[in-house]
Amino acid sequence: MTETTKPALSSPPLEDPSDPRVLVPRAPPTTSHRHLVGRPIGEICAELYQLSATHIGDALDAQAQKGGPRLGEILVDKKHLSDREVLAALAVQLDLPFLSELHPDAIPDDLVRAVPIGFAKQNHVVTLGRSDDGIIVVACADPLDTSTLDELRILLKSELELVVAPPDVILLAINSAYDRATAKAEHAVADLEEGPATEIGEEINEPLDLLDVQGDDEAPIIRLVNSLFSQAVKERASDIHIEPFETSMLVRFRVDGVLHEIIKPPKRFQNTIISRVKIMAGLNIAEKRLPQDGRIRLKVAGRDIDVRVSTVPTTYGERIVMRLLDRSSVLRDLDTIGFSPRNYAVMTSLINKSHGIILVTGPTGSGKTSTLYACLAKINSPDLNILTIEDPVEYQLKGIGQVQVQPKINLTFANGLRSFLRQDPDVIMVGEIRDRETAEIAIQASLTGHLVLSTVHTNDAPSAVTRLVDMGIEPFLIASSLIGVLAQRLVRTICPRCRMEYAPTAEELRGIGVEPGKAKTLWKGKGCATCQNTGYQGRTGIYELMLIDDEVRRLILARVDANSIKSKAREHGMITLQVDGVEKVLAGVTTAEEVSRVTQEDSMSLEAFG
Repeated sequence: MTETTKPALSSPPLEDPSDPRVLVPRAPPTTSHRHLVGRPIGEICAELYQLSATHIGDALDAQAQKGGPRLGEILVDKKHLSDREVLAALAVQLDLPFLSELHPDAIPDDLVRAVPIGFAKQNHVVTLGRSDDGIIVVACADPLDTSTLDELRILLKSELELVVAPPDVILLAINSAYDRATAKAEHAVADLEEGPATEIGEEINEPLDLLDVQGDDEAPIIRLVNSLFSQAVKERASDIHIEPFETSMLVRFRVDGVLHEIIKPPKRFQNTIISRVKIMAGLNIAEKRLPQDGRIRLKVAGRDIDVRVSTVPTTYGERIVMRLLDRSSVLRDLDTIGFSPRNYAVMTSLINKSHGIILVTGPTGSGKTSTLYACLAKINSPDLNILTIEDPVEYQLKGIGQVQVQPKINLTFANGLRSFLRQDPDVIMVGEIRDRETAEIAIQASLTGHLVLSTVHTNDAPSAVTRLVDMGIEPFLIASSLIGVLAQRLVRTICPRCRMEYAPTAEELRGIGVEPGKAKTLWKGKGCATCQNTGYQGRTGIYELMLIDDEVRRLILARVDANSIKSKAREHGMITLQVDGVEKVLAGVTTAEEVSRVTQEDSMSLEAFG
């Protein structure tokens, strides 16, 4: 590579060890190490990372005994170096630039299309651009893999200039570049005009990566539907809505709990688009009069996506809502989902009890299941037998027995829970208490020495008690089994890239229960490309955690209303949903509008923050 192209491709100076771009924290290679070019890898590692002669000698002995593994692999096995440090040393040896980050947005589309995504992923190579003399620049994770590089030269019909990058960095660049090169949904709609409206495509039985199958030779309908899935995953959408109207149809995404209009496909393609989705979900395309439910398994940019599909017949055609679940996403820990220090301490104490019922309440989509998963992950250990029955099983938890309800064969929450009691459990999670039978079995389980976690649909924590009474559960059973109720909502968090301060008005502060003058500065997002100009990116929880103490138990036995229970719980230190939300507003986590949007009118006085 020429000297003129190296600065453009090299990473910025790696000065701060806390910078996420710093992948080689100990003396990263620079041009001052040119004297090491061509030297043995052991010498290079010794100088770059201050390895002792003993470390190098042990690795050489192990290499001789094992008969030929690369010295770098042995240094990694012995935990003397990381994979990336060895790769950086190899780049110095071969006099190649080492990049700790890549910029896929700058890769030309023609170079993206020139290399099949399967080949790129399998061999960890990605094209980056062209040098000043027209030679294609390629990032690779193994510059010694000459056979792959020879194939790439033939494929691109060009000589290559190599740079070295870690495999995970290359995979991220591949997914981003190929996702960008894939036509967006609005472009796919334009293609519908050129293709026949009768092509639906084959049923997808295996979860193929949509970036692998998206090509110019596809039917326009297939390309449109695949583009919707790709775009939804890229924009972090939780739901896709396909809605027919009298003379038009509309596609909307729900991102961070709010619906956004995406495209308006021509009305004449309505039946074909809906049929394509139904075929992918394994539904009956001939049945248009009854609601149907199905599931699609997909891969998008290497991520496993489970799509739950629901159709209902409306006046102007079938309406489809698809819930997207990213199975490859990492479960959040209990201390990162938004608990205040007090609520975290109390919740941790509750989930470590040996018996009792803990209920999580809130509307659909408020993060109840994620909270339960975080609780189970917190207490999961080899000495506990944890069983769950869910609808559906959203995440696979290692070391935990998980069962999915199957109503068609009478595997309901109640029947599954009844069977669990013969499995010697310590902790049981029930996806939802929907009826009296499930509630009664859960209470009996808690009274016989089991910790039971479940959800109910109520607006706040005290209302969970009256909900159980309405189901027909005797108050004395509730008082003796229930140990805590957690109500929650999800609020959008302010985008960190466009976060800005502003002076709130007195009306705005009164609207969230804060006396004017108590807060002179709040925060909001002004909108940027990162957050699609919404000012928000991601969500966090606001919580109302009610402990069932002796005073609250007496109220439950007296069959008092939810407001009386709430007043007593607040006297004993319970923080309401709105108060918890306002604390996050004052801390700059979210905005007053978000808290007002997701919480009901509360009877909180202005003195709460006085």
